[in-house]
Parts: sequence; C-alpha cells; structure tokens
Amino acid sequence: MSARQSRPGPVDSEASPPVQPTQPVDPNRSARPGPLAVSHSVIVDMVRLAALEVPGVLKVGRGGPLARLGGSPVRASVGDGKVSVRVWIIARPDYALTPLAVQVRQAVGATVERLLGMEIGEVTVVIDGVRGRGK
Repeated sequence: MSARQSRPGPVDSEASPPVQPTQPVDPNRSARPGPLAVSHSVIVDMVRLAALEVPGVLKVGRGGPLARLGGSPVRASVGDGKVSVRVWIIARPDYALTPLAVQVRQAVGATVERLLGMEIGEVTVVIDGVRGRGK
C-alpha cells in the first residue's frame, strides 16, 4: 500500500453516533411559495404583447397629430388587488372596430389573469387610428 492509501479500521460507534434528523424529510414536499411581486413594467409589457397578438391590431400606440405628446400607449394600475388597464391601439383597415376592441379586451384580461396570476379589473381599449394595409 502506498502512503496515500489507508486501510479501513474499526469504527468506534461511541465516538461518533449517526446523526438523526429532528424531523423526517419528505422528498415529495415542495417549498411553500411566497408572494409574487410583478413590476409595473412587466404588466405594461404583457398588456402590449397581448394586444399585438390580436389580428387587426397594427400597433400599440397613439395616432393623430398629438401622438408624441400623449405619453405611454399602455397605462396600468393596481388597486384593491386588481389590475386596471388602458391601452391605445392603431387598427388595420378592413377590421370591424367594436369586435376588435372586444378581442383586445379579452386577450389582455386573459394574459393578466393567466400569465401574471393577477385579477383583472377594468380594461379600456382606445382605438386611436386606422392605418396600414387591409387583410
């Protein structure tokens, strides 16, 4: 045997008793989830992406001559445990505007509830222009 190898010697059971856990460990138990915090910018981004997925939405933004002065095209606030949203969109021609607004409202609400796990309050859709090519 080399100097690095050693023979296993007798184990002194009195010197180091086996360590027993104070409580049994359940490998199937997961950690208790804590509260989820979602930043305002994440809510705004998710609302914007949800609106863009609706056919008939050209862009999320403001139209008209004062569009640059209008601020963000998505406003979101959280109060009483609910998310309220106002989103400005530019619609494509050849799409009926009322059903388009309903579809955007549904997409935004579903995204906030399903992906962010937050309750939706009010969703206001402002169609601020019609541009682009038709279907």
